[in-house]
Amino acid sequence: MSGALNTPGYSALTTGAGLVDLSARGRIRVTGEDRARLLHAMCTNHVQQMKPGDGLYAFFLNAQGRIQADAFILCFEDHFLLDTEPETRQPLFEHLDRFIIADDVTLEDISADTVCFSLEGPQAAEFVAAAALPAPNHRHSHIDQAGVTSAAIHGIRLYAAAALRDSIVNALEAAGAVAASAEDAERARLKAFRPRYGVDITESTLPQETQQMHALHFQKGCYLGQEIVERIRSRGHVNKQLMGFRLEGHAVPAAGASLFGGGKEVGEVTSAAESPDGSVYGLAYVRLPYNKPGSVAGIDGRPAELFEPLI
Repeated sequence: MSGALNTPGYSALTTGAGLVDLSARGRIRVTGEDRARLLHAMCTNHVQQMKPGDGLYAFFLNAQGRIQADAFILCFEDHFLLDTEPETRQPLFEHLDRFIIADDVTLEDISADTVCFSLEGPQAAEFVAAAALPAPNHRHSHIDQAGVTSAAIHGIRLYAAAALRDSIVNALEAAGAVAASAEDAERARLKAFRPRYGVDITESTLPQETQQMHALHFQKGCYLGQEIVERIRSRGHVNKQLMGFRLEGHAVPAAGASLFGGGKEVGEVTSAAESPDGSVYGLAYVRLPYNKPGSVAGIDGRPAELFEPLI
């Protein structure tokens, strides 16, 4: 079983450069004089200090501080690009549109007219350069060249008009990139502790529960849901946190499976997948104080070692 899982795509994602088609994700273009002010007031990160070429990761909250969507935000000379999950494309568009009152802001869903690819793995930047495409190296930053935007997101993420799909794929594969399936990408993201909205993060999740602290800026001023985020920070902790786990064996626990520690239930699995190394990697919410990296919890009667994000 483990040998069958070690596909060329997964091997490329972990040791070389794997090519993942992310075109199903949502892409929203935001223009107008008030675009930075609106986005700044609507998300958890500092949009107003962004300059063209900058990028960041942020949450969009409701008034109760619960996460409605997450997105990578890229700043261009005349617009912002929001890159979000397929399931939150329309809800995020409507959420932002609802708060445009007298603002000079225009939202445009460009998902159908554009493509997005991710080149992931330790050789991603090298392969992008070999394909004569720009390769940014500062986290979330981006470079534009010949109609292609390259962003440093989980490797290199490429955005372009749909007409350029074949030329991008051909150039990257000629440079040595290997196509990776959705299953390959899922195994890689869990091993790397990259939570996904709609699976590991939901509309009931609080930002600090996710451990994605790079999505939060605590000196930016007011935004929707800030009061709850600040209350959690002043209190010092949340009651549970998302943790990674590694489980020996091939059986994959189902979403919703319980974690046990100290003789009682202490958490719940959100996602998991078998890895070619003969173990299972997954994510789970674990209640304090059982959320310590390196500690062991029980899942389906087996010991699971907990770990935290690398960054």
